[in-house]
Amino acid sequence: MSTEYFTLDDTLFTITEKYPDTISVFTANGFPQMGDDTKRKDFGNRITLGTALTFQKRDVETFTKLLITAIEGTGEDGDVTLINRKPVRGESLKIAGLLPCPVRIPLLDSFNAFSKEYQSRHTIQLEYELKAASMGVEWIDDNLKNITDPSGIPDLFISAGFDLFFDEEKIGKFKNNSVFKDSVSYSGVNPSFKNYNLKDPQGHYSMIGVVPAVFLVNLKDIGGRKVPKTWEDILSPEFENSVSLPVGDFDLFNGILLNIHKRFGEDGVRKLGRSLLESLHPSQMVKSEKKAVNRPVITILPYFFTKTVREGSTMTAVWPEDGAIISPLFMLAKADRLDKLQEIIDFFASKETGEILSHQGLFPSTHPEVDNRLSENNTFSWLGWDYIYRIDIAETIHTCEKLFDESIREGVSV
Repeated sequence: MSTEYFTLDDTLFTITEKYPDTISVFTANGFPQMGDDTKRKDFGNRITLGTALTFQKRDVETFTKLLITAIEGTGEDGDVTLINRKPVRGESLKIAGLLPCPVRIPLLDSFNAFSKEYQSRHTIQLEYELKAASMGVEWIDDNLKNITDPSGIPDLFISAGFDLFFDEEKIGKFKNNSVFKDSVSYSGVNPSFKNYNLKDPQGHYSMIGVVPAVFLVNLKDIGGRKVPKTWEDILSPEFENSVSLPVGDFDLFNGILLNIHKRFGEDGVRKLGRSLLESLHPSQMVKSEKKAVNRPVITILPYFFTKTVREGSTMTAVWPEDGAIISPLFMLAKADRLDKLQEIIDFFASKETGEILSHQGLFPSTHPEVDNRLSENNTFSWLGWDYIYRIDIAETIHTCEKLFDESIREGVSV
């Protein structure tokens, strides 16, 4: 396998010298010596990427995606999403969003090809900026937070999570003015979601996929405790100070907080806070068994990262029996531009895009014809539209964060 950045025959030193942001990927995934400059030069010059992945029994495609994500996130100058740098003349459509890191590159490749074909048939130009989801909050604050008029937001926007879309200080303030319209029309429901009513009854938001949160359990350190099977198990006293949570992944973490609050109330959120041992990035979570200190018994992370666990690891994946909590992948389209946007909407809602989400990122697609390769036991914990529209999402997230933080401080002071 080769990419525009590196091949399997390149040494680790060559890759990290050219792309320093990949160092953290190597150190978090079985190559700690790459974090030391002397060892990186000595060890890294003696081993190729292909040999290293074979030695660690790593999936080449998955690891390559992690490296590319690190490279693509290095800054504006090297960002392939900034396609139209020249001033745009004539009519244009602005498309923006935050794509899940594991599928960002294949989605960009697919959309780049679509964009060229689209613009060959139309006089409309496409301006698009599709960032890695890891840039999340900072990018949103810089580009969307202070917008007061609908003309200032993109014609089509894609991102996971709840906060951005329902917060009245952000994009949510435009919802009540019918600025957005869901024009995705599937003939049927994906079998994975037949019992969940994911279609927005008010017709604002389109959902094209979900990010499921599951458990990784360290069987070596669990001791005499039973392997947790449900979210209620995670909140039990026996797992206090034992869990790694994706606190830095705001989209997914907010989804977890909201679901716990809905199902278990404020006391459940406090218990979740008491369970926290450490916040880790998913790429660190899958290697947490190697940590000498602060080694979590349970890690909660996106389903995708369970597939990067090496063979023979003491970590085992558990899909919660009461459902994997999901962070929806929403798409917003401006109602007054639907006649121009529909082809682009159809692209992101297509079976082909759904298969990239599902098969390459393990983000189940809502497209009815996509096989998400899940069993009937792989159920979901979904907030539900009635609940979403009944509460103040932003205020509830703020309350949950406060309860969570307070419970952590209480645990530290004991």
